[in-house]
Amino acid sequence: MELAFLKPLFDRPGPWASVYIDTSRATEEATKVQKLRERFVAAQLIDASADAYTVKAVIDTLSHEPVSGAPPGRAIFAAGAEVVLDLRLAVSPLNTEATWSILPHVAPLAGLRGDEPPCLVAYIDRTGADLELRDAHHRETLGHANGKEWRGRGHRSIPADRYEWHYRNKVENSWNETADIIAGEIAKQWPDSGARLLVLTGDSRERKAVHHRLPEHIRSAAVEAESGSRSPGASKSVLDRQIAEAREAYARNRLQSALERFRIGRGRPGEHRKASVDTGRGDAAEGVPAVVDAARSHQVATLLLAQDASDAARDVWIGPGVDDVAVQRGQAQAMGVAKPVQARADDALLRAAAAADAEVLLVPQGMHGPAGGLGAVLRWSTP
Repeated sequence: MELAFLKPLFDRPGPWASVYIDTSRATEEATKVQKLRERFVAAQLIDASADAYTVKAVIDTLSHEPVSGAPPGRAIFAAGAEVVLDLRLAVSPLNTEATWSILPHVAPLAGLRGDEPPCLVAYIDRTGADLELRDAHHRETLGHANGKEWRGRGHRSIPADRYEWHYRNKVENSWNETADIIAGEIAKQWPDSGARLLVLTGDSRERKAVHHRLPEHIRSAAVEAESGSRSPGASKSVLDRQIAEAREAYARNRLQSALERFRIGRGRPGEHRKASVDTGRGDAAEGVPAVVDAARSHQVATLLLAQDASDAARDVWIGPGVDDVAVQRGQAQAMGVAKPVQARADDALLRAAAAADAEVLLVPQGMHGPAGGLGAVLRWSTP
């Protein structure tokens, strides 16, 4: 999960109301259930000493939820009588949860937000391409690439004899120019789109020609799908399934690659290393002390969070700055934090990771990950 969307939560002081709620409509009494959920959330926040104005802001937001067409779940973060972030979730929370804490409780998002990457889809034919951006929650049109199509003299049949080569050469040159235009438009849109995966669909010959012309860093993120069409009214059900499968494969491969880098950086069991797990030296950090040290120095490239992390709720000491995080109170004071306060380790580490433009990957239950459930792949090694 990319963390940039969380940055607004760390630009202002807490305490924070953090609410995770199932918004599915599985029963005929959906409206009644919604009211009961709102009362439960309000009671939880009040019991946790949340101020009345922030509680009201949360409940007002929940009360405007549509009766139909709602996502599986929502996460709401509010502070100072204002809802700062209202997120659609890809997965329904198992239980409604409302907390009041010094930091926004963002850690559950790793399992509820969905880890499939934003995806740029190019629908290609001989005349150009339509570009569409998809993520887990919506899709939008990014633009069009209009190419050249040489038809000769109207729609007459292909000339024969000595004119045939000239005609075919013109058509081929025209398509090559169109493929260049499409590849150029994709390269132009790619950096600002936020996409991690490119899906090329449409006519086989044309999509392969575009694929070949892409810059290497984009070509390595591209896959081809056979079931899409640029034609108006074309069915997209098969293509939607292929795109979903490609996104799932991307997320799975990214996690496996990160875990492999982590294991190599951590070292093999029994291997002699200059540093222990808690010092975190090498290309990986494991355990709260090591990951806290790496996060504070912006070394974390990928934060690994296990779904059943036993260390996630461990207390650390923080200050107002995103890098003000330490395992011990005295350590935080030595860093210049006048009045350190306690916070959950997972939320504090996510705050630091977001500020450093790192990513977080959720390690599912049953998959071997870092001890205690918290680890990191580092940007550089500590000597």
